[in-house]
Amino acid sequence: MAAFYGENHRAFQRRFDTERLADRIEERLVHDRISAEDRAFIEKLDMFFLATADADGRPNCSYKGGDPGFVRVLDERTIAFPCYDGNGMFLSVGNLDANPHVGLLFIDFTAPRRVRLNGVARVEPAAYVDPPLVGAQLVIVVTVREVFPNCPRYIHRMELVERSTFVPRAGVATPVPGWKQKEWARDVLPSGDPATRPPEK
Repeated sequence: MAAFYGENHRAFQRRFDTERLADRIEERLVHDRISAEDRAFIEKLDMFFLATADADGRPNCSYKGGDPGFVRVLDERTIAFPCYDGNGMFLSVGNLDANPHVGLLFIDFTAPRRVRLNGVARVEPAAYVDPPLVGAQLVIVVTVREVFPNCPRYIHRMELVERSTFVPRAGVATPVPGWKQKEWARDVLPSGDPATRPPEK
């Protein structure tokens, strides 16, 4: 944990007289294991934000959503989550394949709470986890470097209205997104994409 803060962090901590506070937070709250409480929180959520950077350090932030439990805690140092069918750009997966350092932000908007998880990620085949994650093209496995709570005071309280019908679910046909039916996309879809099939009569 000695390297948790760099000199750039320390410069701002000294400027605002928060160095002692930052050290206490690191000492008390930052850990390298997923606790039972962390696990329960992570596995009940249906979304998180994923930060990656490419080989040149240029950042990218993605929203990842699914049904509760789509992020699976494999053990106290490891989590896994699915890479579902998307827009084919593979920005997050391509980034972490070049630069495996990632940051994940888990937020519960209904009972404001958030947890940060930083670690090193790798890409595995869809069958890597058992039971399989329904609809996964690939599985992203993250080895934890740090996990810690974040102050929830600025989280706006929101309620869930409806979960996306596009989330893959066992025994349910996933609808085709409208953008794949548009003229600009239809002729460049990957072979076998459900959107290339003629509509059922």
